[in-house]
Amino acid sequence: MIDYLPIGEAASVWAIITAIILATFVNEDLTCVAAGLLVATGKVDVVTALVGCFAGIVLGDFAVWLLGWFGGWRILRWRFVQRLLPETRIAEMSRVLCERSRSTVFVSRLIPGTRVPLFLTAGILGTCPYRFLAWGFLAALVWTPLLVFTVAFTGASLSGLGWLVFPLVGILGFLLLKVVPQLFTRIGRAKLLASLAKIRRYEFWPAWLFYLPLAPWYLWLSIRYRSFMVWTAANPAIPAGGVVGESKDAILSHLPSEWIVPTVLVPRGSIDERMTIMRSALESWTFPLILKPNAAQRGAGVKKVHDLVDVEKYLHANPDDVIAQPFHPGPFEAGIFYYRIPGEATGTIFSITDKVFPVVVGDGQSTLRELIWNHPRYRTQAKMFLERHEAMADSILADGERFALALAGNHCQGTLFRDGSHLMTLPLEAAFDRIAHAFNGFFVGRFDVRYRSVEEFRNGTGFAIIELNGATSESTNLYDPSWSLLRAYRVLFQQWSLLFRIGHANRRRGHSPINLWKLATLLHHYYTTRTVSSLAD
Repeated sequence: MIDYLPIGEAASVWAIITAIILATFVNEDLTCVAAGLLVATGKVDVVTALVGCFAGIVLGDFAVWLLGWFGGWRILRWRFVQRLLPETRIAEMSRVLCERSRSTVFVSRLIPGTRVPLFLTAGILGTCPYRFLAWGFLAALVWTPLLVFTVAFTGASLSGLGWLVFPLVGILGFLLLKVVPQLFTRIGRAKLLASLAKIRRYEFWPAWLFYLPLAPWYLWLSIRYRSFMVWTAANPAIPAGGVVGESKDAILSHLPSEWIVPTVLVPRGSIDERMTIMRSALESWTFPLILKPNAAQRGAGVKKVHDLVDVEKYLHANPDDVIAQPFHPGPFEAGIFYYRIPGEATGTIFSITDKVFPVVVGDGQSTLRELIWNHPRYRTQAKMFLERHEAMADSILADGERFALALAGNHCQGTLFRDGSHLMTLPLEAAFDRIAHAFNGFFVGRFDVRYRSVEEFRNGTGFAIIELNGATSESTNLYDPSWSLLRAYRVLFQQWSLLFRIGHANRRRGHSPINLWKLATLLHHYYTTRTVSSLAD
């Protein structure tokens, strides 16, 4: 004997199924998660949830395909579409989509946001309708029970945990919707690996997180030297010791001209006035040039320009003071962190950072985008590289072709920092001590230099200074990926001990540190008034 549901209950079930179907039209994955939760809490039976979710997904896919199919011929007749997509191109797209219908449909089922564009495109192109829709049906048949059952089972098994059920199921839903789909594509897996690397490798931590353990050490140094801000007296010749916003041009002007890359300041003004300055500089210089803000942090706004069109475009984007320098071909760059205790005759190189610029090598098959995501290091900064080289991202590099991803020697711009202790020699240390002595009132900071030969550099020759940074510059060798976190903090703590010690010595010689309010004012002014363009190399 067959049991039938009472009319009221049957109507209620169909109402629930209809509601679930309509909800899938808004967001099918979240609807499946919600249906699984309702099953877990006993508010909806599993058959009702599965029927509603499956029917909604299949109907939605078919509706999107029909929308493309009925309106597609009109779209393809638009003139600008015909120019962009000639008949040969449309035929090729249709063929590829037909041949790969199974893989594309299943991948779209796993990656949120791709299903609608895929089915709409397939409808417009009229691609293998029966095959395409059949694979869509099968993909929904696999995906729907997988998602609903997983959420329902997890929710039921955790029901004893009370209020923890929904947060934990929410986490599961996030994993299913965001993490699991990425496992099915090469770039998706690369993104997951990059995320894990950023957690595991301290060199990619946010600055505030990395510097957090410095706080108690800073407090101890403030107590020891009886001043919270005494370190700002470390370099009396640089405003606030070189905290933020100091003029790069003004600092370089204090160094012996034979040791620096020639530099011209292009101040604020009309574009015609600024271009006149640049044309005057080009009477003795040749392209390429390096343009960068006169006051900026961590390599922001550095740009290699190749002609006057590039120069004018950069100056329009960066209305504040800019400095221009001839491009030093290197090919090597290093950061020399130097210090001298006031009153002592000679100074010391605290550390050397050996900088390695990011370069990818083509294989004749992979696009620039794929080469970046496939690289175990570059994938951690892929977003920045791809934004910088957006025009080239989908270009295939020839086998053996080298492509430079960055030219600025800054870690946050993609450059690898390694400890350069192997470059340390007495002649090199003596050379930088002579240069530092020429800048009266400078005691601690980092020289960024480019050089053409390791042998010459170790002998204290063959290099040119491109920047000198003051008190808050880092001993950047601490970002060496081969170092342990403990070793990095040991260097960071030693560096700040030196700053306090040097500032204390200068205070005893009559130089006053700035107060906390002045520091806050400087920081606020810099971060609220800077206009650094994202046009960077």
